Amino acid sequence: MPDIDARVARLAARPRVRVIALLLAGAVAALGQAPFLIWATTLVGLLTAFLMWRHSRSPRAAALQGWLFGLGYFTVTMSWLVNPFFVEPDRHGWMAPFALLGMAGGLALLWALGWGLARWLAGDSRLGWIYWPVGLGAAELLRGALFTGFPWGGPGLAWIDTPLAQIASLVGVSGLSVLTALWVAMLAVAVIGRRRNGIVGVTALSLILGLVAALSSNPLPEDTPHTLRLIQPNAPQHKKWDPDFAESFVRLQLDLTATPPEDARPNLIIWPETSVPYLLQHAQLLFPLVAEAAAGSPVLMGIQRGEGQRYFNSLVQVNSDGIARPVYDKHHLVPFGEYVPLGDAMARIGIRAFAAQYGQGYSAGPGPVVFDMGALGKVLPLICYEAVFPRDIRNAPERPDWILQATNDAWFGDFSGPQQHLVQARFRAIEFGLPVIRVANTGISAAIDVRGQVRSSLDLGQAGYLDARLPGTGSETLYARVGDLPLGFLLICVALVAILGRRRFLH
Repeated sequence: MPDIDARVARLAARPRVRVIALLLAGAVAALGQAPFLIWATTLVGLLTAFLMWRHSRSPRAAALQGWLFGLGYFTVTMSWLVNPFFVEPDRHGWMAPFALLGMAGGLALLWALGWGLARWLAGDSRLGWIYWPVGLGAAELLRGALFTGFPWGGPGLAWIDTPLAQIASLVGVSGLSVLTALWVAMLAVAVIGRRRNGIVGVTALSLILGLVAALSSNPLPEDTPHTLRLIQPNAPQHKKWDPDFAESFVRLQLDLTATPPEDARPNLIIWPETSVPYLLQHAQLLFPLVAEAAAGSPVLMGIQRGEGQRYFNSLVQVNSDGIARPVYDKHHLVPFGEYVPLGDAMARIGIRAFAAQYGQGYSAGPGPVVFDMGALGKVLPLICYEAVFPRDIRNAPERPDWILQATNDAWFGDFSGPQQHLVQARFRAIEFGLPVIRVANTGISAAIDVRGQVRSSLDLGQAGYLDARLPGTGSETLYARVGDLPLGFLLICVALVAILGRRRFLH
């Protein structure tokens, strides 16, 4: 390992090689994300990044290294982002590479900030290596909050199919990312320096992580007696709103709803996000047909609705009376995808082309709601990428019995995007001790238990229905109670200790 460190030092001194090495290291680390889920490559990529960071000569150089590593990482992780631009390739296809590189480069700026801050805090301290995971953690927390947040693709997500994923019930995905970086840094320093205390430290951390992960062997709560039918029409995005195809997808969903079950009639039927291709006020003739097909079971469905010049991405419930009652309006909207930031503010000075209040995009609902469904318990509905944000679940007015994610992942293609979205939903189940029911237009629709295990699912790109038993509710987790606050407090305390240490040294 000392020889490796010397080689890394020589590579770090050669600018072109350094650039290529960091870009490749980021790309390799990204293979820990779905659909690859090769967690070992995440460790290898992070190890390379850490070794390069150790040899950075200034905060500015470290920041550049963080940006290059992040650019490689997020370009691979976010590669699905090109798919929406190819729904209408003649009009928007040319934007795809700019959107991908712009998003990857923008997210990488936060890692650059974290890398540079870590280098500044480390100074010449022998324990300076500890600030690298601190910088990564600060960047990840900031990434989850800045400009409404986008905590997609964090390194901790690579552990989803391992026992270590259960640690997220204590510290969340961001905490799991920090622990991963800390383990990598401790291992590298211990082996490079051949320090006995370092080796003892990394061994102790490994044992602690293994012990915590062993908690996953605790018994699962029993499944509820309730059956949910998940409808997956598999409507391609370029056909979903096409008048020549839209009605056929509605008829397909009616047929799937009416299909006789093998056992008892489902207690609830769920259609995915925007599953009805017209506004709520124009769909009144559809709802009696839905009620007839459901044969007495309530139906939750995604639909758009309007109020004056405002439009909402909504869920409604149709009961046996054939009347649709709004249940939830999506409140955490996608910037530039569903609305233009500051669009309503610009309308005040006469620029209305981007204002949601004048129908240019969606308006946000009032916030999270918990919907009481009687015997089925209390459900927290989320639409599409709202399931990426743990804070939206923690901000719910009360603890639900289960989480519903209705989504239209047709925008994201049929490779990495929908699978990464599923991993996010699985981690929400672990973090909050709540089952997650995921209903997706093109897949992957799934019933997920409190350990993040997929109990049953419909494959990506498959049209059909899934009658799934609703998993049981677990006990409230530590992360559900405190969220990322302890992690943020710990990172701030470590940074303050470093700053105070530097001031004493300078004086």
